[in-house]
Amino acid sequence: MRLFAVRDYRHLFGAQVIALFGTGLTTVALGLLAYDLAGPRAGMVLGTALTIKMVMYVVIAPLAAAYIDRLPRRALLVLLDVIRGAVVLALPLVTEVWHIYILIGLLQAASAAFTPTFQAVIPDIVTDESAYTRALSASQVASTMESLLSPVLAAVALTSMTFDRLFLGTSAGFIISALLVLSTRIPDARPSTHTKAWDKAAGGIRTFLTTPRLRGIMALNLVVASAGSIVVVNTVNYVRDELGGTQQDVAWMLAASGTGTLLAALALPRVIDRITARTIMMTGAGVLAGGTIAAVTLIAVGLTTWTGTAIIWAVIGIGMALIITPTGKVLRASVARNAIPEAFAAQFSLSHLAWLITYPVAGVLGTNAGLTLTWSALAILAAAGAIAALLLWPRHDGGGTVGEFATTAWHMSSKDRTTLTKAA
Repeated sequence: MRLFAVRDYRHLFGAQVIALFGTGLTTVALGLLAYDLAGPRAGMVLGTALTIKMVMYVVIAPLAAAYIDRLPRRALLVLLDVIRGAVVLALPLVTEVWHIYILIGLLQAASAAFTPTFQAVIPDIVTDESAYTRALSASQVASTMESLLSPVLAAVALTSMTFDRLFLGTSAGFIISALLVLSTRIPDARPSTHTKAWDKAAGGIRTFLTTPRLRGIMALNLVVASAGSIVVVNTVNYVRDELGGTQQDVAWMLAASGTGTLLAALALPRVIDRITARTIMMTGAGVLAGGTIAAVTLIAVGLTTWTGTAIIWAVIGIGMALIITPTGKVLRASVARNAIPEAFAAQFSLSHLAWLITYPVAGVLGTNAGLTLTWSALAILAAAGAIAALLLWPRHDGGGTVGEFATTAWHMSSKDRTTLTKAA
């Protein structure tokens, strides 16, 4: 089955790509807006705004997953895109820091509801096993390309316009995304295995807590968030204040991390069917722990060079891709098919719970105690997460190759899968 021959998936994928790039431009512009309003305290402002984002994701995503099968999903996705477009359009008009916090809360509440809904739609549209696997990969590639190209596009755009114009492009992207979703035919949701909303919201999280390999993924989420917070929160102040760079330089440095992610994403398909998911993801954890230690060393000894920073940022991007890319297939192989939306929503919330821990560290501690101490704390968290993942995810449960893992799970009954999960 040709994946992009499925018209509805093609339109939904286009909507996802456009919305992703809009979100990427918003991230770059938000950092520059924070610097414009708060100067040296931009890290704290950005960290607080992103913490609000994480709170919304942690709280709202499971509830959204719980009610997905009760709502008209196409109308909900369109409405959420329209809300995001309107909020982003208002961001360049803010004059006070607290305005940012309110608008980011609204924006991320909509995004937190959008993502699990979108993820739950895909298996209902792409019913062929191999095509669905490719759909998961295509979604990851789209996210990878966004992390690389959004900062590059922002850097190019900033050569001829001010950063507030980036918000206009983002708003237009969300509206186009809404139109593409509106053009699709999204079927009604399958009934969940749980009848009560709270059971559905908590079902995926219970699965994570009782499945060894998924407990390992929870620890790996902390590794990703610890290293990623250095890049997302501290790049603006680091480039502007430590390196003396411009707005464009901030975007290019973020693009360095995206380049690392892209390189890993291009390399993984060559090995992903021959190496176990556990091996790939633990390698990513080691890379990220090493990247954070390198960042600490860089700033602690005063070697704040453009080349050194770009290399470390790229290494962090590589490590994040090694962990994030196989996660969706591991999740899909660990639960019954009608519980996939709940599992994805749980991972969405739990991964952002990790960011909820690390964003305030990067923002508040970075502003008040300096980047050396802040990055040291984040490096310790990354190392702790990597060690915990090794202990929580049994070595004998490599999961086979990622390809084998996904194929086996697709044909397993719910009862058989439960037996395998308990054995793991």
